[in-house]
This record gives sequence, structure tokens and C-alpha cells, in this order.
Amino acid sequence: MSLLSINITEFAGRFHPVLVHLPVGILLLAALFIILSKFERFQSLREAITISLFLGALSAIASCVTGFLLSKTESYEPALLFKHQWFAVSTALISVVAFFLHLKNRRTEWIAGMIVILIMITGHLGGSITHGSDFLTKAFTSGTSKGGEAYGNPILNVQESHAFKDVIKPILDARCVACHGPNKQKGKVRLDEPEFILKGGENGLTIVPGKPMESMVIKRIILRKDNKDHMPPIEKPQLNAREIDLLSWWIASGVDFDRQVKDLEQNDKIKSILKSLESGKTTVVTVTSFLPEQNVEKASEAAIKKLHDRGVAIVPIAQNGNYLSANFVAVESFTGNDLQMLESVKKQLIWLNLGNLGLTDSNLEAIGKLFQLRMLHLQKTKIGDQGIKSLSNLSELQYLNLGATNVTVKGVEQLSGLKNLRQLFLYQTAISGDDLTKLKRLFPKTYIETGGFEVPKLDSDTTVLKAPVIK
Repeated sequence: MSLLSINITEFAGRFHPVLVHLPVGILLLAALFIILSKFERFQSLREAITISLFLGALSAIASCVTGFLLSKTESYEPALLFKHQWFAVSTALISVVAFFLHLKNRRTEWIAGMIVILIMITGHLGGSITHGSDFLTKAFTSGTSKGGEAYGNPILNVQESHAFKDVIKPILDARCVACHGPNKQKGKVRLDEPEFILKGGENGLTIVPGKPMESMVIKRIILRKDNKDHMPPIEKPQLNAREIDLLSWWIASGVDFDRQVKDLEQNDKIKSILKSLESGKTTVVTVTSFLPEQNVEKASEAAIKKLHDRGVAIVPIAQNGNYLSANFVAVESFTGNDLQMLESVKKQLIWLNLGNLGLTDSNLEAIGKLFQLRMLHLQKTKIGDQGIKSLSNLSELQYLNLGATNVTVKGVEQLSGLKNLRQLFLYQTAISGDDLTKLKRLFPKTYIETGGFEVPKLDSDTTVLKAPVIK
């Protein structure tokens, strides 16, 4: 019986967002009618004032009741909630007084003005609870950029900056704090300060240091957007791929709130993402630019769950699409059998990150079957020339990272049939400067990154001549 009453309370409280707009509109209209009825040509509005004040007072009372019930099912900042509640009650009481004064033909112009003021204050406080106390002034600050990035300004020297305060906190502030901050704590979770982040919420720990895929915050973020548990809610700004990578990296590094970025272990991908923060622009590849024009059917929920359970971070690429990216960074004791699970999502998988794993040539045959792949990370693995031929089947491939592997120019030559390849990373390999000249002829439309080698100029290269500056 107790559980039933709690559910009924929560159900009734959730009508507050529906009802709260009724008294706002109706009472503002009643106030307008009261002012206009003082002019002779609008005397006929007096009857409309009666019904407007009655419906406005009734809906104001209903909004107060449902708002009170809602406050018992969620956690909000107490002082802000207190002000909002009592201004709302005052609005309801004044509207009732206005109704009875009007029935007795008393002057109500002064009370109409009071209703308008109370509605404005109550509405502002309600908006502050929902969207943050700086909701009105946020547009005048240089915080979040218009493009939706968490970083409004570049970080001058990212390696010398603080990992949490300068890199992670802006993500949490932009994506999470509206619902999990000082004004509102859904699920009793706060993500605005270190002590609250470590404390967790009503469902336990929100972040598990060292284990991103066991952390509730990551689990919720990588759920499909049509899942009711996905966070942030689908109507809110979503975390992009690099924000998810940075958050996962910080959790995997131990959830440290004091250390500098340079003190945390970084793979090449994270270094690239961090470097992009110095310019305020994303210099890493934007996977959404590689999306196929035609959408595809959803992947099997069972297949997605199986990958999640194995520790694979598999997330949708775009909000309204079904294409996926898969990252094995958190998979422990990787084996070739793990790649077999990708077969069930090969129609949807366009981005695959297998960097820093014990991948060998024998594993590349399984990857060669993932025909939709546009982006493939194989850096710092044990692969060489023998297995590279399997990748020649990936006709849609546009980005390939083979850095710090055992490949040579002979292995890369086997990929010359990949006509869509835009970017090829070959840093820390056995490929020499002369080899690069050959590769440039084989891949004339591909940007080849070698991490220090200078590609010799070809006769076919375009030369731009500029007139000397006359001083």
C-alpha cells in the first residue's frame, strides 16, 4: 500500500509541467482584461474577467499541488525550491482574492499588476530550478559555444592544464549539471563538485575509478537514444564522440581531481583530441562527415547488449541514425573471438577502434568482412604485411591508422585499390622517405601522415608562385 501511494504521488506530480502553463496564460489574460475593461469600449470584457480569474485561480491551485508532489520525487536546491513554492502559493492566493473582489465589483487594477509581477518571479524561479540559476544570463557569457561544444574558449597549453577543472568539468557543466547540479539532482546524483561525483546517487556509484564501462555515467551515455535510461535526455544537447572519449579516458585514469593532463597516461587518439582543445577547434576526424547518405535498419538489441557486456563501447554516430562506432579500449584480455561479435552489426558499423590491443595478422580477416567501415584504428598493434591484404575488401574505408605497427611499404601497396581512402597514418613504422614517394603516387588523393618525414615533391605537384613583396 505504501509503494502504491508513492507511485501515485509521483504520477500526480509529473502533471506539474503540463498544468503550470495554464495559470500563467489565463491569469495574464485576466490581468489584460481588467486593464482594458476600464475603457468604455471594452466594458463587455467584465464577464470574461470572471471566468478568467476563476479558471486561473483553479489552475494555479492545481499547479501548486502537483508542484509540491513533484518536489517530493526529485531532489532540488532547497533555498531555490522554497522561494519558488512560496511565490507560487502567493500567486494562487492573490488570484483567489482577485476573483472574489471582482465578484463584489471592487477595484482590481492594483491586484492585476501584482499577479503579473508574481507570475514573472515565480516563472523565473521555476526556470532556474529546471535550467540553472544562470539561465537568463547564460546567453551573455562566453561559456558554451553556439556549435554545442563544451569548450567555449581554447585551452592555451592543454598538457599543463588540470585534467578535471579544465578538460572534464566543462563537459559535465555543459551536458550534465542542468539535471545533476546544485539546483536539481535527478536520481539524487550531482556531477558539479568532486565530493558529489564520488558519492553517487540512489542507484549507487555514478563513476567507478579506473573502470569507465562499469561507470553508470558512461553506461547511460552510450545507450541508444530511444532507450528511456539514455542520458542526457534526447531533447537535451548530447555528448559528441570526443567528449565521450575524454570522459572515458579520465575515468580510466583513476578519476583524479588534482593532477595535470600531462601526468595522466594518454594514447595517440587522446593526445590528438587534447591537442584540438588548444585551438578551440576539432582537429581529429569528425566521423559524422563520413556517414553514408542512406540510413540503415537498427542493429539487434541482443547484439548490442552482448558487445556492451563484453566491455565494448558501442554507440550511435548520429542522433537520428542507426550507424554505430565500436571502441575496444576497455576490453580486458582481448582475443580474436571478440571480433566475431562484430559480424552481427556489420551493416551498421562504420567506425572501429582496435588500437593498443594485441591484434595480429590472423585477426584482420574478420575485420575485412565489416564492409561498411569508414574509419579504422589499428595503431600500436602487432599487425604486419601478411594480413593487410584482408583490408583491401573495405571499399568504403576513408580513414586508416596503421601507426606504430610492423607494416612496410609492401603491405600498404596492397591497399591501393581503396579509392575512397582520404587519410592514412603511418607514423613510427619502417616506411622511409623513398617509400613515401611511391605511396604518394599510389594514393594521389590521400593525406599521408608519417610523424616527421617530409614527402618529396613530385613533378605533378602544383606549385604556387607569389610575387615578391616590394618594400
